[in-house]
Amino acid sequence: MASGVGTVSHPSVAPPSADPTGNAGMPADAVEVGRIIGPWGVKGEIRVKPFSSGAEVLFSSTLWFLQAIDQPRPPGARPLSAVPARLHVLRARGQGEAVVATVQGLSDRDQALALSGARVFVSRASFPATSNDDEFYWVDLIGLSVVNRAGLALGSVVGLIETGPHSVLRIQLPQEGAEECLIPFVAAYVDKVDRPGSLITVDWEADY
Repeated sequence: MASGVGTVSHPSVAPPSADPTGNAGMPADAVEVGRIIGPWGVKGEIRVKPFSSGAEVLFSSTLWFLQAIDQPRPPGARPLSAVPARLHVLRARGQGEAVVATVQGLSDRDQALALSGARVFVSRASFPATSNDDEFYWVDLIGLSVVNRAGLALGSVVGLIETGPHSVLRIQLPQEGAEECLIPFVAAYVDKVDRPGSLITVDWEADY
């Protein structure tokens, strides 16, 4: 495995949008990691659908930031103006593909139902540390410039695709109107990820 190249964890990197609730306090490094999909049981616990491996981030953070989505609300859900800006999480556990959380101030099913559909964000600073230098979060790769071994600029990372065995970098080419270039995020093609230098070096010929 090449230096600096390895596995990727995939919390969504969608930024907060203009908040129709007027909620303040969303941290500047907020990363969307899931959606509240409804209540769990009758004591106020909520179920969250994490984005990819975002569950590990939900487990590591005790402060979740919420943003309502401007679309038809589930029956019984609060109006947009009533969705709180943040939740203080007391406990979180896995339940199938969801995360079930006990939240301070939520004590019954109706209160939990009222949060259905809300976007869940956490601060990037609260992400658990990766186990080694060859692991990265998607959010840390988005925006990095990509060059090949000859020093030719190939573009910048605009997203990643999870294929199962590995991830694929989506590279926006520098030419206006050009299609994206897809490069597997594996050691055979990626030589180095230099996060401080905002640069990824790859063994890849230009597609333009």
